[in-house]
Amino acid sequence: MINIIYNGLQTFFSVMKTFTIWDAIDIALVGFIIYKGIQLVRETRAEQLVKGLLLLVIAYNLSLWLNLKAMSFLLVTVVQFGFVAIIVLFQPELRSVLEHMGSSGMDKFRYFGFGGKEEDTYTKEAIAAVCSAAAMLQKNRIGALILFERNTKLGEIAKTGTMVNADVSAELVENIFYPKSPLHDGAMIIRSGRVFAAGCFLPLSQNQEVSRELGTRHRAALGISESADVLVVVVSEETGVISLVERGIIKRNLTTDTLRIALEKGLLSETASKKNGFTSGFKVFRK
Repeated sequence: MINIIYNGLQTFFSVMKTFTIWDAIDIALVGFIIYKGIQLVRETRAEQLVKGLLLLVIAYNLSLWLNLKAMSFLLVTVVQFGFVAIIVLFQPELRSVLEHMGSSGMDKFRYFGFGGKEEDTYTKEAIAAVCSAAAMLQKNRIGALILFERNTKLGEIAKTGTMVNADVSAELVENIFYPKSPLHDGAMIIRSGRVFAAGCFLPLSQNQEVSRELGTRHRAALGISESADVLVVVVSEETGVISLVERGIIKRNLTTDTLRIALEKGLLSETASKKNGFTSGFKVFRK
């Protein structure tokens, strides 16, 4: 036992003699990648996949150590052909992970002047119009589903509806979602402060833990937010409750004021948000 400890310490000190700052950076980067990978697959079907892969790796190493040639050959074959099967079976999860990585990585660019003051102005006007329309829709119990694009462009989704390309106004939003309007059942997409399309069809969330109280509009809002970088405003037709959905998380029972504050936080640049009183207003939203 003492010899094992002594040999271990000898090995440790010999390694530390050649250890450099670049080795520390290398280890930190690998650790960060592993940590982010665990975050991405946690509480998804991919989590079970990772556990299965770890078991295969352990079984393969045990078979090599015990010199089980047939078992080693079988495990290598399973891994080789299983890689293609994994891509096919878990395509939705892999796509969601890559989209999440891309959208979260681009969020920071909105705070370095890439959005532009002019776009912030249009977006601020669109937020005011949507909040005003949401109040009227809530009062009259009219359902609505409004998407604000951010870094993910929704061209494919827009093709399922009708292209509008108009300035956002409360009257336009109310007319589109009026029950007898041909576009009222679909979603409205707002791009760069303008109504890009309306009457669009969205994918429903596959999350089995979504409350049964939520209807099709809310499931559609959750579904698109799970795969795209968007903010989704939902007005319930049954209850009139205003909700905001982002990255698969829904915030319900918002007022028009808290809705405006949340939209400004998520859509305007940092400078514009502070200019509009967001910093102080967000405290009210959290309360």
